[in-house]
Amino acid sequence: MGNKFIDGIALTIAIIGAVNWGLIGFFDFNLVAAIFGSMTWFSRIIYALVGICGLYLICFYMRLGDSSAEA
Repeated sequence: MGNKFIDGIALTIAIIGAVNWGLIGFFDFNLVAAIFGSMTWFSRIIYALVGICGLYLICFYMRLGDSSAEA
């Protein structure tokens, strides 16, 4: 359960970050800033978590490639 649970959380947070970037790109609307304030300490934590999850998912992507080569 350990890695699968962390993978799911990281993927969910990265998707939320991607949706936020889509809203910024298409509508110039920053959902995180609208909910938590512009660059408050809490919004900075959200942005940091999205970044950390993105970096973690690079490793997840590499593991995904390794498992498909073995099959």
